[in-house]
Amino acid sequence: MSIRLPAARRPLIGTRIRERRMLLGQRQTEVARRADISAAYLNLIEHNRRPVGDALLSRLAEALDIDATELASDREETLISGLREAAAMADGQRFAVELDQISEFAARFPGWATALAAAIRRADGLERRLIAMSDRMTRDPYLLATLHEVQSAVTAVRSTASILAETPEIEPDWRDRFHANLDSDSQRLARTAQSLVAYLDSFEDDAVPMSPQEEVEEWIAAGQPQPDGLASDAARMLAGGVLAIQTRDRAMLADAELASAADAPGDIDPATLAVRIAKPLDLVLRRLGILRPGRWAQAGLIICDGSGATLYRQAPPGFDLPRPGEGCALWPLFEALAQPQLPVVRVIQTPDGARFLAWAVAERLLPMGFDGPALSRAQMLLLPAPLSETRPALAVGPACRICPRTACPARHEPSILGPA
Repeated sequence: MSIRLPAARRPLIGTRIRERRMLLGQRQTEVARRADISAAYLNLIEHNRRPVGDALLSRLAEALDIDATELASDREETLISGLREAAAMADGQRFAVELDQISEFAARFPGWATALAAAIRRADGLERRLIAMSDRMTRDPYLLATLHEVQSAVTAVRSTASILAETPEIEPDWRDRFHANLDSDSQRLARTAQSLVAYLDSFEDDAVPMSPQEEVEEWIAAGQPQPDGLASDAARMLAGGVLAIQTRDRAMLADAELASAADAPGDIDPATLAVRIAKPLDLVLRRLGILRPGRWAQAGLIICDGSGATLYRQAPPGFDLPRPGEGCALWPLFEALAQPQLPVVRVIQTPDGARFLAWAVAERLLPMGFDGPALSRAQMLLLPAPLSETRPALAVGPACRICPRTACPARHEPSILGPA
């Protein structure tokens, strides 16, 4: 049987031949004679000092009573990669690793090599999880707010209980008020504690997103099934808000109308599309980013309120989003937020070189009428930039803490990564 595999991909065939021969208890001269080569040449092959061609590989496989594909297998490459990771982790320790013997070790002791590689992968995964947990415990806004609410409720209960305990003679009306406050605060504490326990339980499950916002984003990526299946109350509330906005937008711009207009020939320009169908630009951006018809199939959408808090995030392919609540100050989304009603278009480039077209616009909302404050909402539509796009790109990142652009003028905290 002929196996077409380049010699460069066969660094361990000699070791496998030797292991197979020794397993059968045969001498080099016997195997060499059956393979029609000299014992000296077989010795060089077994020490990986000579290449093995297809014809010779077939003869050796027949002499050793083994399938040629088994000898030509490159299954050790994965093991070698894992062992090199282990060696890299040992770099700088008090012991030295024989890097030149890794291939030999993987071939002669595949079981030990597999166990070591698996252990290294598990240790690396646990280390990454520990870092993620630490970051979550110190930076998760939902967790911090919930803990603050628990502390507030405990303080209120303790204060009311102290007054009742230290004031034996108290007016009946005041006693009733304190009892009512005690009952209300204790119920608030119980509800918050239950939510906190349920949220902390999700820490042990890798399949559960890290925050309600991330849970909603996973729900969006899954096609927005019924929100009743979401784990937390906060996530269900956020999903309900997303669905309410989408329902209102769909009533103003139906799917069929948008799909038909988006497929019309012409340049990719949401503003031109908005004029053609006589719809507001902010509405068109949101509908394109959610429906993603035709040429917009790879579009992404980010929506935020006036505080910069994200309400909706769905990234286009190749655009890495930071943790919820974070973002790059140079995103056109925030530029538009600073100048409501004025559209912004930019070509942006991520640290890994991916380029995107970004259209953003902010709007002013008056949910409480003219007597109330004006609220802002901005939306940014993203689309992978075509190769024909020649406009200069604006260098952006995910969030300062994980952005390698050390010289960025918008940086507000040091990065944990090296320079780009």
